[in-house]
Amino acid sequence: MRKMSSAPRPLRKTFAALVALAPVALFGSAHAAECQRKDALGTSRVLEVDPATYPRVGLKSFPQTLPLRDGEVVLTFDDGPTPGVTDKVLTALAAECVQATFFMVGRNAADHPDMVRKIARLGHTIGYHSWDHPHLNKLPLDQAEANINRGIEAVQTALRGTASTVPSTPFFRFPYFESTPALLDRLEKRGIAVFGADFWASDWNKMTPEEELKLLTGRLEGHRKGIILLHDPQMRTAEMLPAFLRYLQEHKYHVVHIVPAALKTVSDRTH
Repeated sequence: MRKMSSAPRPLRKTFAALVALAPVALFGSAHAAECQRKDALGTSRVLEVDPATYPRVGLKSFPQTLPLRDGEVVLTFDDGPTPGVTDKVLTALAAECVQATFFMVGRNAADHPDMVRKIARLGHTIGYHSWDHPHLNKLPLDQAEANINRGIEAVQTALRGTASTVPSTPFFRFPYFESTPALLDRLEKRGIAVFGADFWASDWNKMTPEEELKLLTGRLEGHRKGIILLHDPQMRTAEMLPAFLRYLQEHKYHVVHIVPAALKTVSDRTH
């Protein structure tokens, strides 16, 4: 990043140490602040999410969601990273200076660690989505939690080079939204927030990018705000995304970037 290279050497070292501790939130704030396109959609604000206050969010699964204002959306992507397709998603987001959250499958992160680091470098938040996307509600409790932990370890290894079952960002999403009371309880005790969604594009179904855009914008107009679920390995979504981001701007919607409450951003733009 240009600002880092122009800083005095002691400041660069201090900043580098902070980045090593909290790469997602730090890069996210700096990236949003440095948008070169004045007409871009942009990221309107950064929202800290404390798992103690919001242990489970997303109205499709839970009674509570994030405290978003009318016209505010959180963009989330599941199941990646997938080189080629995820790259198109990242390009579309970068063109509009928008930050999103990527819930990664551990096996994909292990196969493509460079993609994991790229997503973090670009300022996006990284969450967790199990090791291999199983039906966790059909597994014995300990086996299901082991699958979650293996996924966390894979993403942590890709990000930091060291395996750990303690996530850098305490955000998890169940594959197929198939949670169980026992798994929810275990994750809550570990301080990990579980994300559902408020609505989605149904992009796992066969459709054209134009059909997906029409479906998604129709649901957006019905809900007016919320956590949106998309899938970055889906080419139809990658091809639809630039038009959707333009729609958000033209219709005065605002994108909110979520980060963990414990992490402070460089520009202190958290709320």
